[in-house]
Amino acid sequence: MRVYSRQLYEHLPYLRRYARALTGATESGDDLVTDAVEVAVMAPTRFGLADGSRAALYALLNLLFDENGGRPAPSPHPIERALALLPEEERRIYLLATLEGLAPAELAKVMLVPATEASEKLTRARERVRDALTQRVLVVEDNPILAMEIGSVIADMGHVLCGTAANEREALELLQSARPTLALLDVRLADGDNGIDIARRLREQRSLRTIFVTAFDGDLEELGARHLGHVVRKPFTGAAIRDAISRVVFMPTPVACA
Repeated sequence: MRVYSRQLYEHLPYLRRYARALTGATESGDDLVTDAVEVAVMAPTRFGLADGSRAALYALLNLLFDENGGRPAPSPHPIERALALLPEEERRIYLLATLEGLAPAELAKVMLVPATEASEKLTRARERVRDALTQRVLVVEDNPILAMEIGSVIADMGHVLCGTAANEREALELLQSARPTLALLDVRLADGDNGIDIARRLREQRSLRTIFVTAFDGDLEELGARHLGHVVRKPFTGAAIRDAISRVVFMPTPVACA
């Protein structure tokens, strides 16, 4: 029994990692692992402790989680929200492959499905998560060359450039017709329009996340608008645009504010 207890102890970091992702909460995940350990020590050979495999332990976590409802806690984090949209079996396969590094044959053992089916569901889950994280980006920039450069970076990242606008009227029209999920805006625009005012309107109407690409970031301070979005200073680099978009995509969705 001591040997099995030591082996189980060595599995704990992996079990906690998966259980926290499975439940969507640290405390719930740790409670789930505690329950699983209590079951596993009573039947060590049944749960793979004799051969060092974690597959049966992952399966046990799934079983116990199903007894408690089998769905993760709601999360504001984009990846976790994207995963929550998956069919539950696909979500678990994705977590086991991504977090725990399980190959299709191992996934099959945990999920009790053929290896080919596990592989197909993993591919489908990855595609759905990628689609959920793909942004439809609106660029508000009155310089067509800079707008084109920014659009090129957006496309290279795998996101969709859904439109470019040079002023507030065009931006609001595209908000309705193109349904963006993210906007990159200059501050000082043609026709006397202001990207800060546009950002406020975009948030009011659709809680749209915003990034300012500007040489006039001091305007944000003067107008108390720093909270409206990340800032990329002009002259910008492609790397700076990519970094700003990545930070916004992978951060919790902000609360809308005027």
